[in-house]
Amino acid sequence: MVFSSMLFVFLFLPANLLSQLLLKSPKAKNIAMVTFSLIFYSWAGPRYLLLLLGMVMICWLGAIFIQMWEGSWVQKLCLGMTVGLCLLILGIFKYTGFILGNVQHLFGVPKVIPEIVLPIGISFYTFQLISYVVDVYRGEVQAQSRYWLLLLYASLFHQCIAGPIVRYKDVNDDIIRRRTKPKEVSAGISRFTVGLAKKAVLANGCAVIADQLLVFDGEALAAVPAMGMLLGAFAFTLQIYLDFSAYSDMAIGMGLMCGFHYRENFDYPYISGSITEFWRRWHISLSTFFRDYVYIPLGGSRCSFGRQVLNLLVVWFLTGMWHGASWNFILWGLYFGVLLGIERYVLGGKEGLKRIPAPARHIGVLALVTFSWIIFKFTDMALLGTAVKGLFGLNGNGFSSASVSLLFKNNLFFLILCVIAVTPLGKLARQVLKNLSEKKEIFYMINGVWEIVHPVVLLLASAMALVGDSYNPFLYFQF
Repeated sequence: MVFSSMLFVFLFLPANLLSQLLLKSPKAKNIAMVTFSLIFYSWAGPRYLLLLLGMVMICWLGAIFIQMWEGSWVQKLCLGMTVGLCLLILGIFKYTGFILGNVQHLFGVPKVIPEIVLPIGISFYTFQLISYVVDVYRGEVQAQSRYWLLLLYASLFHQCIAGPIVRYKDVNDDIIRRRTKPKEVSAGISRFTVGLAKKAVLANGCAVIADQLLVFDGEALAAVPAMGMLLGAFAFTLQIYLDFSAYSDMAIGMGLMCGFHYRENFDYPYISGSITEFWRRWHISLSTFFRDYVYIPLGGSRCSFGRQVLNLLVVWFLTGMWHGASWNFILWGLYFGVLLGIERYVLGGKEGLKRIPAPARHIGVLALVTFSWIIFKFTDMALLGTAVKGLFGLNGNGFSSASVSLLFKNNLFFLILCVIAVTPLGKLARQVLKNLSEKKEIFYMINGVWEIVHPVVLLLASAMALVGDSYNPFLYFQF
């Protein structure tokens, strides 16, 4: 089951919200929420539900022992064993095929590589559980004594599958004593419908363009003209942001409807003036996870130059690996690690970048990020090479063609709408209307009508886009 499905929007979610409305005590609400979450997680098949239950059990017991043995060597042992076991389980399911495939390529063994299906959402809930265990070790939160409440935290259907990566300390109070407020419910409905429309109308529309041009066939890909490759890369750049941020919007919105407060995961990253700024705005929960639980413990920037470079590369190697068991993801992560290193150590960081005119910086960042999504998209390294050469016309593919020109013209206004959607223009317009509504009655009335009408319009537009589209998973489901 996915958020962008008729079943979820018109049956599962209303049933969940109704249960939260009718039940009064936090305990009853939590029992209902964990029940809905486990049903949601096991919808595609219950076999990996046992894995989720088991990993929560490991971290539940591990955190209790960590707190019990505070200040002793046993505490560090418990931390190492708990985190190590979680990473081992993640590694077995996510990286066994990748590692054995490379070993087979080099040495001819093993003869048969086992096919292990990646459990949905395992990367997200594993990192959440690790952050919980580490925070207990650091004394930032108390270990949860009730297993089922930790299970609720790890399995919350709002964000279990594709984030944002929520830290236990941010929702602990919501789990224990949350209350829904009318204003937050209204804001949550608005946020959810915005996310649904971003996915169903905009992201899926961009996917149609990108998939026509960035094809997974070597011969066909080599024949796409350079302008076609650029258009495909641009469409995919829009798609991946609209798709992933839409999921976060919907998760945050559903959380507000039920009394949960999740942190923002995106802050209009495509308006960034540097790669450093881009990663402060893109997938914020992941970048802050690696900062707080990997980069800073390794020493961060408070060490020698050589160690700083090593720390940077380790973090971005792991960031790439987290996204998938494929060389292109490792290359993608290291690509950003190198770019960040160049910004910091060659260009002089924030102060050095100021010497470059702002428009040039923004265009440069957008170009570098767009190129990165080409690396990200093609897991087949041969196809990736073909795609990169195609961008520069090195496949003998020419500059443009009538079909590419027609595709661009037919989708011009749609692409302009998508560009507007990835910038804060809509948010600024909304704020202007809100400010005017506080000064003049006519704008107060317009604002009131807008608050009521726009969720309904977005819901209807999304429903129309989803009719007949029975399964349209989010891109980050594969991680």
